[in-house]
Amino acid sequence: MNLEGTLTEGLKELGLKLHGEQQQRLLAYVGLLHKWNKAYNLTAVRDPVEMVTKHLLDSLAVVPHLEGQTVCDVGTGGGLPGIPLAITFPDRSFTLLDSNGKKTRFLVQAVAELGLANVTVVNARAELYRPAAPFATVITRAYSSLADMLATSRHLLAPDGRFLAMKGTFPHEELAALPPGFRVEAVVELHVPGLVGARHLVRIAPAADQPLKQGE
Repeated sequence: MNLEGTLTEGLKELGLKLHGEQQQRLLAYVGLLHKWNKAYNLTAVRDPVEMVTKHLLDSLAVVPHLEGQTVCDVGTGGGLPGIPLAITFPDRSFTLLDSNGKKTRFLVQAVAELGLANVTVVNARAELYRPAAPFATVITRAYSSLADMLATSRHLLAPDGRFLAMKGTFPHEELAALPPGFRVEAVVELHVPGLVGARHLVRIAPAADQPLKQGE
């Protein structure tokens, strides 16, 4: 199946209705990833059709769990999941945060070419970044451990906000090592169309300890 067909079928399976311009922006983003990848080493995935499944659809699988109007994508790398989510939600504000200068240079170019007025790119280490206001959602994908994520990013989250950590297999060991002051609200198994392998989303709130509730 070609790029457009893979995306169309995947969006249908996820239950997402995006208009034509949004779908074209998603495909244009894949084109930019593919074009810049050789020089900037943005992703290990080389095939654009695979990028649709492993990057676009994987990122968009979290759509039902996104909360609030302001989102910070910590360790965004080549813009995942931030750029696909920003294309999907033009009325929300997204900050793409990464310490790698090459990757943020790519992001600045991509955001400009895609015309994403709701995206800000920040080249900084998470623990050193001080936003004007905290975020409703802090999301990570292919980041380090949950404990490291919370240690470096806890100051970025609003008191009533949520951390969303995208993981592969169920992160038993990471959950056991969670620092005090946080509670895991849910661990939800994600279904990514066309992707082989487990995917989970961990939702964490800043609060007193509560028992883990595993999502459906």
